[in-house]
Amino acid sequence: MFSPALLQRIVLPLCLALASCASPGLPPMPILSKVTRAESIQIAESYLRHRWVPSRQNIMHGNDARGVRVDTPDIDYQPGGRAIPGWWVPGAVNEGVPYQWGGFSTLAEFDQGIAQGLAAGDVYTDAKRAALDDAVSPQAVGIDCSGFVSRCWKLPRSYSTRELPGLCEPIPWEDLKAGDILNTHNAHCLLVSHWDDAQRERVFVYETGCPPTWKVAAHAIDVAWLKSLGYTAWRYRGIVD
Repeated sequence: MFSPALLQRIVLPLCLALASCASPGLPPMPILSKVTRAESIQIAESYLRHRWVPSRQNIMHGNDARGVRVDTPDIDYQPGGRAIPGWWVPGAVNEGVPYQWGGFSTLAEFDQGIAQGLAAGDVYTDAKRAALDDAVSPQAVGIDCSGFVSRCWKLPRSYSTRELPGLCEPIPWEDLKAGDILNTHNAHCLLVSHWDDAQRERVFVYETGCPPTWKVAAHAIDVAWLKSLGYTAWRYRGIVD
């Protein structure tokens, strides 16, 4: 287990340095969907709590048919160093949809892919960051950070961390509500659930990627630390109070 202090000082900055999700940025875009704040959190919870049973067929460590490297975050994925190890166990009930670079799976698509023997997730690397969409494998299923937010907002496709602000209005941090996001351009995004303390110094968020593990997770994070990493606060123009 990584301590919160280690995650804050080392692991998440490393992940931010590696992470990236999808296509070039666009100017402000029209409202593409309507979603209530409660619905966005319900969708996030469904990914967080989703239970599934993989087999060893869902493990992949190698190139897919197109030559794209895939590494599933299964329990045997132990890269060492500061890298985040895998977690899911074949033949057992696992909870939480795994991270997949470029992933945008619905829960039904994810379950179908697992039944078909597709790779359960795909961790990101420097090589994937450099290749962007070309590093997305059709032989894997799962969800990445911006794909997760896109699903929670009922968007018709996955919008990257570069594109999401074009669907939003910037807001002051103190105005954050359920369903808003914290975003770093070309890096990572978090879906806000609620304030974790009366002083609004910690915000409770959903995310997928690392830390703390290669799957959809929910936890409280220090606001000052997020600001130091360059996160900015955004509100989707299609969200309904």
